[in-house]
Amino acid sequence: MTAAAVPEPTLVPESGRLLCAGAWTLAHAPRLQALVAAQRVRGPAGDVTLDGAGIETLDTAGALLLLELLGDGGAAEAERVEGLSEADAALVRLVAAGRHRERPRPERRASLVLVLERMGEAVIGFWRLAIGFLGFVGLVVTAFAALLVGRRRLRLTSTVFHMEQIGLDAVPIVALLTFLVGAVVAFVGATALRDLGAEVFTVELVSISFLREFGVLLVAILLAGRSGSAFAAEIGSMKSREELDAIDALGLDAVELLVLPRLLALLVMLPVLTVVGMLAGILGGAVVSVLALDMTSAMFLSRLQEETALRHFFVGMAKAPVFAFLVGTVGCLEGFRVTGSAESVGRHTTSSVVQAIFLVIVADALFAMCLMEIGL
Repeated sequence: MTAAAVPEPTLVPESGRLLCAGAWTLAHAPRLQALVAAQRVRGPAGDVTLDGAGIETLDTAGALLLLELLGDGGAAEAERVEGLSEADAALVRLVAAGRHRERPRPERRASLVLVLERMGEAVIGFWRLAIGFLGFVGLVVTAFAALLVGRRRLRLTSTVFHMEQIGLDAVPIVALLTFLVGAVVAFVGATALRDLGAEVFTVELVSISFLREFGVLLVAILLAGRSGSAFAAEIGSMKSREELDAIDALGLDAVELLVLPRLLALLVMLPVLTVVGMLAGILGGAVVSVLALDMTSAMFLSRLQEETALRHFFVGMAKAPVFAFLVGTVGCLEGFRVTGSAESVGRHTTSSVVQAIFLVIVADALFAMCLMEIGL
């Protein structure tokens, strides 16, 4: 029944009762509000009973105005509305209960409490993240051990594919980045050493810094952003499309199928890229030395051979597998943590890069302290 076919709402006082009739709905809200306001001007409802036998249609707006006629409209006073159908009476009781339901007030807390609360949540989140990472490391190490004893199969095709993707495709950017950094280090070092008349020590500055630190560190950070994020995005996308569930349903092991090939490829190719980075960085330093320091290439190579010990190269290469393991493990773990949405894929991809770079730098600092203590 449309609003036009329903009689206009009316409110008529009669011998201690208020006779309500017509359509008490939102469509007639202006007229209803005028009727209620006029009745309340005449005086409080007191013990007046509402007779709603004449109400043809009722909605929540009409029920709310009926309750306003009764004063505060409590759940007990809702029983003073008589003559309603069972459905309309239930609607009035529901509106009365909702109108007087106590709403919890937001608790006001001091700013210091909020800061401490957020710090506590951050510490708990970091602890859970660390526990999850250590658990996944244990799972990967167990899978590697099973691979070595022949209980798992090496996915050679997938491993070679990822070696090409991680290693060969990254050679140009690695070489260019380390070449430019080597040139910058040489230029800054030469500028600082010129005041002491020791520009010749720029050779040792460039060679030792790239053999021990910059070569492997720059490559690891670059692969954390390039390959670690790709691992997280690929595995996360597979999880969001429920491909990991299909792998489990087929009785296959996701760690063997997805993690081990990527990790093995990274363990092989990061040391190779580290050598490329070392050579490119030293070459960048040599170019600056020849062009800016009036040093011949033969003099640079001679001093490089005489003054730079081979142990610096082995120190840098020893870090490469550790950094590769950290980058690959974090990338794969964040992929498995994706919850299914595209937003989750992006968030965990970003998280994989941040965590990998953080762990690589922490590991490099630990290496530096340990090697300094043993005199290497």
